[in-house]
Amino acid sequence: MSPEGEKACLHPEQLLNDVASLPPLPGVYRYFDAQGQVLYVGKAINLKKRVSSYFQKNHGGTRIGHMVSKIVRLETTVVRSEAEALLLENNLIKTLNPKYNILFRDDKSYPYLKMTGTPPAPKNMAPSEALVTAKTPLPVEFARVSYYRGAVEKKHRYFGPYPSAWAVKEAILLMQKVFRLRTCEDPVFSNRTRPCLLYQIKRCSAPCVGHISPADYAQDVANAERFLRGEAQDVMRGLEARMMAHSDRLEFEQAAELRNQVAALSNVLHQQSVDNVSDRDVDILAVKVQGGKACVNLAMVRGGRHLGDRPYFPAHVEDASALADSDDMQPKTSVEVQVLEAFLAQHYIDVAMPSVLVVSEPVSKDLLQALSDRIGVKVSAVHQPREQRRAWLDMAQTNAALQLARLLAEEGSQQARTRALADALDLAMDNLEELRIECFDISHTSGEATQASCVVFHHHKMQNAEYRRFNIDGITGGDDYAAMRQVLTRRYGKLAEALATAKHTGQPQIGTGRLPDLVLVDGGKGQVSMAREVFETLGLDLSLIVGVEKGEGRKVGLEELVFADGRDKVYLGADSAALMLVAQIRDEAHRFAITGMRAQRAKVRVGGSKLEEIPGIGPKRRAKLLQRFGGVRGVALASAADIATVDGISHDLAEEIYRALH
Repeated sequence: MSPEGEKACLHPEQLLNDVASLPPLPGVYRYFDAQGQVLYVGKAINLKKRVSSYFQKNHGGTRIGHMVSKIVRLETTVVRSEAEALLLENNLIKTLNPKYNILFRDDKSYPYLKMTGTPPAPKNMAPSEALVTAKTPLPVEFARVSYYRGAVEKKHRYFGPYPSAWAVKEAILLMQKVFRLRTCEDPVFSNRTRPCLLYQIKRCSAPCVGHISPADYAQDVANAERFLRGEAQDVMRGLEARMMAHSDRLEFEQAAELRNQVAALSNVLHQQSVDNVSDRDVDILAVKVQGGKACVNLAMVRGGRHLGDRPYFPAHVEDASALADSDDMQPKTSVEVQVLEAFLAQHYIDVAMPSVLVVSEPVSKDLLQALSDRIGVKVSAVHQPREQRRAWLDMAQTNAALQLARLLAEEGSQQARTRALADALDLAMDNLEELRIECFDISHTSGEATQASCVVFHHHKMQNAEYRRFNIDGITGGDDYAAMRQVLTRRYGKLAEALATAKHTGQPQIGTGRLPDLVLVDGGKGQVSMAREVFETLGLDLSLIVGVEKGEGRKVGLEELVFADGRDKVYLGADSAALMLVAQIRDEAHRFAITGMRAQRAKVRVGGSKLEEIPGIGPKRRAKLLQRFGGVRGVALASAADIATVDGISHDLAEEIYRALH
């Protein structure tokens, strides 16, 4: 039998029939394995030709051959154009997390600088400078500048995104120094009777006590917004003109204030070198690939100011590049181009993007057209920039190389620790990349708000997306052994049932995860004995359980490992790389448990979010209650009659609030 025939026999007949019946149209395809996990998401101009090519050749022992051998099911979606296919492909990659695609994970959302509400335009402002628009209702007299992360609201204005929290805080400090805008919370602002320290050090104009008129404050807000939009020179000229006008009217005090503002702004422009920059909003992207890893360094220019950068490290670079190299239907592209195009397509799905990109590698016109169609503005990419853009790109490339070198050094150290632990515990692992460790810890305060944490170590690093917390109920407060019994039973009960069913029926286990290679328990013989009882009841392997027992005087580096299967204790040594890894995982479990316990304890003690959960209590009524009683604790201590005295709170609602908090 030919290699092609042998390969076809390895796949289900239904899969091969589905491949044969595909239409010659553009679309997106998904491959699944026997467990229902997504292996790969791809796009094609011609679905029939592209997908058939995977099953008509013998790929041997290559990465693509390994992937193809796992395919048992296929799904496709037909689209109207290649651009549509590209966007759908990367949406699915971000959603489905396939194993063989280049994948950029979002660690967190970008921070913004937020201006609350819409201040009224001062009377002496030109119509072009007015800030009131039909799209931003709910005017307020004194806008607040603050750090913000999350979904944006139309009633406020947002500037950014910024690459880091530090960049936002620097911008806020600049707003205080130059324009003296307030940063205090609204309840504090509404209840002040005298200026705070920020007024004394000339970081705020004290609108809370009337030291500045609404019109003048609105002028400062307008200038701050124009500065953030990159109109720094226009702002400077406007301030100078106002200063001279006050001076001509012999209003020297007001002129002196504007002089100080001009001096502060001039100093900022000099420090940040933004006075000669013509670009307002630009993203600079540089790619570095080395040692099977890649880094994309994204630098941001907003309003003509370089705000800093952020590195991104994609997963599955080697697998995806091998698949691309095997694709006879597509033109050959370098790994750097593949990584950069994957970043552009995935990153800007849910992040605002500028119309100009400065890139270290050429980008396909189809991708730029798809991005342009998505945002409704033509997007251009400059591959070989000059002058200031060249300097920005050089800096981004240097940072990409430095960040990748740091990652490779850290991963080399972490892999050495993983190898040392596997050797110390005689773990039979062919591929240390697949070593999975789960660690449990119990935390409470004198028996109050008991929580258990489970953290996961996999692929040589902590996988915080897989962390879990367990609220422990139905035990005597402070009984750590009972808490450990409960959390292990809840974590592995269903998994043990699935393993037993699969063993009995001979069918593969589906949809319940996998048993870890090592279960770390933060504790000595007592906790290990409890874990052994649970595993014996569930019919699981006792050799998986390892307890981390603190040494004499609870000193770090003297820990010993305790085993549930009867092996003698092991002391690895204070300088052992294996002990460093165990301590890293144990400390992470402890940290995760403590933060969860503290949040739970605070919620129990002061009612937590109960106030917001009461029907009829919105942001305004909640603010009035907190202002009257000084916080949730004060509301909880108040009687229903006292609560009813708050404006907007009826007697029935007051009774409802009292019952909810008691």
